[in-house]
Amino acid sequence: MKRDPSANIAIPKLPQKIEGLGEIALNLWWTWNPKGKNLFRLLNPYLWKESGHNPIEMLKRVPDKEMEKLTSNESFMREYRYVYALFKEYMSDRTVYTEEEPLPIAYFCAEYGLHHSVPIYSGGLGFLAGDILKESSDMGLPMVGIGFMYPQGYVRQIIGSDGWQNGTNEPINRDIAPIERVLDKNGDYFTIQVPFIDPPVYASVWKINVGRVTLYLLDTDIKRNDPWDREISSRLYTPDMNQRLRQQIVLGIGGYRVLEELGIEYSILHLNEGHPAFALFERVRAFIENEAMTLDEAVEAVRKSSIFTTHTPLQAGTDVYGFDMMSHYFEDYWKRLGMDKERFMEFGMNPDKPKSGFNMTVLGLKMCGFRNAVSKKHRDVTREIWRSVFDHDTPSKVPIDYITNGVHIPTWVGDELFEELDRTLGENWLHMQDNDDVWTRLYELDDRKIWEIHYIYKVRMVNFIRERVRRKWADEGIDPLVAMAEGVMLDPDVLTIGFARRMTEYKRPDLILHDLNRLEKIVNNFARPVQIIFSGKAHPSDNPGKRILQHIFKTAQDPRFRGRIAFVEDYGESVAKYLVRGCDVWLNNPLIPMEACGTSGMKAAMNGTIHCSSLDGWWPEGYNGKNGWAFGGEVSDNDADAAALYDTIEQKIVPLFYDLDERNVPAGWVKMMKESMISISPRFSARRMMKEYLKKFYIPISKEIQKERGERR
Repeated sequence: MKRDPSANIAIPKLPQKIEGLGEIALNLWWTWNPKGKNLFRLLNPYLWKESGHNPIEMLKRVPDKEMEKLTSNESFMREYRYVYALFKEYMSDRTVYTEEEPLPIAYFCAEYGLHHSVPIYSGGLGFLAGDILKESSDMGLPMVGIGFMYPQGYVRQIIGSDGWQNGTNEPINRDIAPIERVLDKNGDYFTIQVPFIDPPVYASVWKINVGRVTLYLLDTDIKRNDPWDREISSRLYTPDMNQRLRQQIVLGIGGYRVLEELGIEYSILHLNEGHPAFALFERVRAFIENEAMTLDEAVEAVRKSSIFTTHTPLQAGTDVYGFDMMSHYFEDYWKRLGMDKERFMEFGMNPDKPKSGFNMTVLGLKMCGFRNAVSKKHRDVTREIWRSVFDHDTPSKVPIDYITNGVHIPTWVGDELFEELDRTLGENWLHMQDNDDVWTRLYELDDRKIWEIHYIYKVRMVNFIRERVRRKWADEGIDPLVAMAEGVMLDPDVLTIGFARRMTEYKRPDLILHDLNRLEKIVNNFARPVQIIFSGKAHPSDNPGKRILQHIFKTAQDPRFRGRIAFVEDYGESVAKYLVRGCDVWLNNPLIPMEACGTSGMKAAMNGTIHCSSLDGWWPEGYNGKNGWAFGGEVSDNDADAAALYDTIEQKIVPLFYDLDERNVPAGWVKMMKESMISISPRFSARRMMKEYLKKFYIPISKEIQKERGERR
């Protein structure tokens, strides 16, 4: 595709002395480095805030004269030179924090949560993928990412006065996003034709610099495609199953072709969920055509070098396509691979439901020799629900391992706390962040200091929520009850419980509203009040989730709760950071065993927000009796679990929070904050997670490939 000479350039022309600002702005490295963020804040504090902490948008709005003036500001220039030096040193450092370096890895995922200026994510799966890329960059791992651009982004949530979720698309503003066009050798937009879709479908390619890792994003929204085809990559998880199948063909087969045509060599294929699993077939095709392998040899080579990570706790949560639909798109393809229809379809056939269609999770499980669930409990659940795929009656024999998810600490820990960790743990603590012994020095941190930092986050969160309501009132003239429901009456001095995640039935977002009379007494306790903040989106097609959300919103509008229940609209990366840092308690109460892992509680705990959860997902591994609270039984029951939650709040949480010492600090509470941070941060960091991927998968695969290459020589 020819390059449009009138296309906007992401970064405006900058004075030569500070040209490096553009280089930093186009690399998400700054998003997890406090000094990088502070540099842009120093540039223009007001525009930094108004741009939503988006340096590209800010650089476009700073007047040229102000930019020139900055080059004469020695204080700013010293900071600029220092931060730019840190950035260049980071980009050139190839240290791998492991004894052995793996062969190159291609990581495929349908969504990535990296920064709110690039809304190509819907929830936890995307944030996990984003954290994996960031941690791989920090560790110097040879990884490349593949995903979708999604020009229309994910749903932007708008709550009506009746509490019903109304969604509009949140288009990516390409002029102010940290994305770049990939160009071919002639300087034109790099474009591929996706194989085996007729009429032809084309995709242009963008890239995002995630530190030292590059993420390539496919985009079918180009003039060369017919309107129907342009819509393939327009939004996440389209409900139209035919279009979703085409989307996954583009992601898997087209994504593989992007790497092939760019000449990016890799040895390990890592699939995050089933959406990109067609890349496995394309890899078989490449082995047959490029390595002169037989079909069986190619399939075995793919199995030996591919990893499948599943996040699904039940069979019904997988993508399944009718056999007729699959035949329409893949008849020529399976012939090219040397297969007949029966063998091709068998790769995606679920033995429990052989007539249901082609199952993408089954494809990943069958064609990847390395498979993992995302928590220990999820492994047990996954082995049980997929044991027939491996023809095992005993779940313990099913060859599915687990690597519990972790989160990228530099991204999610607040700046003030980050600086305090530098002082308390030593400036090299990040290099040893997964070492339990490093974190024990937090016991020495003064209680008042850690409480002051937490209170800063709490005030900042409340001010952020109030400011959103103020702007909505100024723009739309909203009803006072809506303003109350959206948090205008929140108080930073009140014990605050947060519940923020996807609004869907199995997560039971409204469990705490189960007995409103009892909840009213808890919330409105005159001496020891409680406030609750909810946030989260329901999938556009999830009407039961929308009804739960509406119930929450209407409860927040109820005057008897006096504004102490709030729903924060349009949950995303930016809102999440305020909530995980500013809430006192992080609540999680899924139907057991439906939570594969969950990571928001990890992010909260690392910031001193204490986790309160039923024992599902990662919490059975994280809870030690001193670092938070667990409630409910092994089998979920709404009546019993709600009663247990109320008991926990009334008898344990409230008394501990309001028990202040002579310095007006809740010493017992701070003790639990420290225990939470010390016990959870190293064990549930992305560093620990990636080291486990190295030990269990990346290094063994690399050794086997190198051994086979040596034998062939």
